[in-house]
Amino acid sequence: MKVTVVGAGNVGATCADVLAYREVANEVVLIDIKEGIAEGKALDIWQKAPINQYDTRTVGVTNDYTKTANSDVVVITSGLPRKPGMTRDDLIETNAGIVKSVTEQVVKFSPEAIIVIVSNPLDVMTYQAHITSKLPRTKVIGMAGILDTARYRAFLAEALNVSPKDIQAVLMGGHGDTMVPLPRYTTVGGIPVTELIDAETLNAIIERTKAGGGELVKLMGTSAWYAPGSAAAQMVEAIIRDQRRVFPVCVKLEGEYGIDNCYLGVPVVLGKNGVEKVIELDLTAEEKELLNTSRDHVKEVMAVLDRISK
Repeated sequence: MKVTVVGAGNVGATCADVLAYREVANEVVLIDIKEGIAEGKALDIWQKAPINQYDTRTVGVTNDYTKTANSDVVVITSGLPRKPGMTRDDLIETNAGIVKSVTEQVVKFSPEAIIVIVSNPLDVMTYQAHITSKLPRTKVIGMAGILDTARYRAFLAEALNVSPKDIQAVLMGGHGDTMVPLPRYTTVGGIPVTELIDAETLNAIIERTKAGGGELVKLMGTSAWYAPGSAAAQMVEAIIRDQRRVFPVCVKLEGEYGIDNCYLGVPVVLGKNGVEKVIELDLTAEEKELLNTSRDHVKEVMAVLDRISK
């Protein structure tokens, strides 16, 4: 099995490293436009294989998509990172052009690949990749929900002083301030979280989760990479190994939740064909309202992309 990671920056390199360490594929190709960056990072990952005991071969190339041919999954992380004071929407024009160009190359050399988008603004970059690739919606998906739920679960584990392994949660909607946490679907070792934490603390954690990316940008001056890279790798693993994991991912909705032609995070079954099934939860009126608000926000940014593309 072969996986390509486009973009050898912090997120892409982390994703490639996790994939290699977990031996998800036989070969991981790391590609970047900057001379020597992908080659160097891929070589560094390969040189620790004897230390960490894995066999996955990592290969780095500079802007040569022939080396990515016949990839089973391609992760696209390319794009301008978000800087302090910059909204996700500010990134759209530059990153849409990058994602469009990369997607054209990916489809040319790996027409059967499943594409996982990590580039921001996530929901709209998934839209861009989907319309460019002309692949079924099940094969062009965005990584957002896994990262968002990971942040939510990590904050809860800290507040409850328990292992994050025992916390399960679902988040829906767009990636960013309009995401929709669902506390009634959040459990700790099977116990509803609302039985273990007071409403005020839970709400504070939800708000921190919504601003999770921004918090890290303020601290570091750039976007996060360990958690996003690992989240993308987890999606790839579910696909390559046909695990049929239930994850929240960004996918084009076609009538689910009463929403059509919009790219939003929803729970799906993720397996060898990409999205095997979109899971429709029975949302409350309040949850539906929040999801529709998120839909409206994503639709607005999709409209920006439509205008730019004309």
